[in-house]
Formats: sequence, C-alpha cells, structure tokens
Amino acid sequence: MEEQNNNEQLQIELKEDVAQGTYANLAIIAHSSSEFILDFVRVMPGVPKANVQSRIILTPEHAVRLLNALQNNVSIYESQYGKINLPGELVQMNEGNTYIPPLDGFKGEA
Repeated sequence: MEEQNNNEQLQIELKEDVAQGTYANLAIIAHSSSEFILDFVRVMPGVPKANVQSRIILTPEHAVRLLNALQNNVSIYESQYGKINLPGELVQMNEGNTYIPPLDGFKGEA
C-alpha cells in the first residue's frame, strides 16, 4: 500500500478587499453544543446603534485552537512590548453569552 504525501502545503489566498480588514471594538461570544459564534461589532461614540461587522462560527475544537493561538501571540506581544493592561472586565449577558466591552465604554457625543 502506498503512503500519501501529507507534506503538501495549503495555498491560502488573501483577496485585496479582505486584506483591508474590518475594525471592531466590541465582541459578543455565544455557543451551543456544536459551535462557538463570535460577533465583532464597531461601536461609535454618540451613535446609539451598532452593527455586527463580522460573524465567525467555529467548531469547539477550532475555538480551542484559536484560544491557544491568541494566548501564544499575546505572550509574544507582551514579551516584546510589555504587559497589556485592561481597564474593564468581561461582561456576562443573558443565557451565558459574553461580550467584551470597548476599552473606553460607550461615552461620547456626536
């Protein structure tokens, strides 16, 4: 029986419009038994309504991989630039969902 070559590299294309990125300063995280849902929101000072800019849906296994990758990258970042200080805490919403508030809260006027 012949062994398949598993050393082939995955080619990942980053299209120009996606490469521009999307800014978000609030994240809402929810989950079910089979998936994690990450909603990224942009909150603007003085604007009473905010829209979800992007929704990412992950399997629990990929959510853990993302968590590990973020922890690793934050550790590397902090070793280069110093500790990241957070002014606030995670906020628990109804049904166990969590959101990460913007750093400066929701203050401001238009």
